[in-house]
Amino acid sequence: MLVSVCIASYQRPEGLKRLLLGLNQLTFNQSEVPDIEVIVIDNDFKGSARGICRQIETDFQWQLKYYIEAQRGISFARNRAIASVSQDSQFVAFIDDDEVPENNWLDELLSVQKAYRADVVAGPVIPNFIKDVPQWVAKGKFFEPRRYPTGHPIEIAFAGNVLIRTEILQKIDPVFDERFAITGGEDTNLFMRLRRAGYKFVWANEAIVHEWIPQSRTNIKWVLQRGYFGWSVHSWCESELYPSIPVIAIRILKGLTLIIKGLFLILPSLFLGQHALIKALLNIYRGAGTLAGLIGIRYQAYKVTHGV
Repeated sequence: MLVSVCIASYQRPEGLKRLLLGLNQLTFNQSEVPDIEVIVIDNDFKGSARGICRQIETDFQWQLKYYIEAQRGISFARNRAIASVSQDSQFVAFIDDDEVPENNWLDELLSVQKAYRADVVAGPVIPNFIKDVPQWVAKGKFFEPRRYPTGHPIEIAFAGNVLIRTEILQKIDPVFDERFAITGGEDTNLFMRLRRAGYKFVWANEAIVHEWIPQSRTNIKWVLQRGYFGWSVHSWCESELYPSIPVIAIRILKGLTLIIKGLFLILPSLFLGQHALIKALLNIYRGAGTLAGLIGIRYQAYKVTHGV
């Protein structure tokens, strides 16, 4: 069995090095050891990741492929990765260049896929803060992922920690919508399309990856922008994939409800602490993002790179 691990990288040499060293430590106790090809797509036309790949390749236990995708944008990089997957690959796994998997990561994804005959298996992304964070970040748990019991059916997945049957992706061209190249949300769009097509999604709670969170993200502005962005993308995709008056009406209602909830929470939050106030504001930003997504307004998440 061949598994293709796909990585889109942009000017994060240290993060990519951590990731590749982590992938080199993968172990398999529940599944047979698969053949693994690790595909690195460098989205920097200068090839800033080439040196790291050459350095790691010498002692790398898996096959390591390196390509440059000069056209800037996450969709182009991810599509180049899919195009580089070997024809006999059975599964494609995505992981980001600011993450590191636990040793049993891929073993868990594969064993859960087999046990539940799933088309898509997703796992948790646990934050790893590079520096001490403000107290409100810890109290509010703004970076903590939602988790479920292993095997729990889920509605959506994200490219930071996911396993997909390759044959599914071979039926789609392009896999990642290029309209999301700079805005991000290309993975949300893909997985919403796959769910609409009836594919089975399940959760693997022990397939853990750790995400390095830079100091540039542990601030109020970034947390609120992320809330706005995530909900606007979901709203935009849902209204496009399910273009009906009831769906749009529900999204409008959800957006307005979130804004009203946030406004009502502001006053009591003044007595509960900064984290409570930020949660109230986050509801407002999510609501505004929901409404903005309905008219196609999206935040350009990949204009700025947060190095780690």
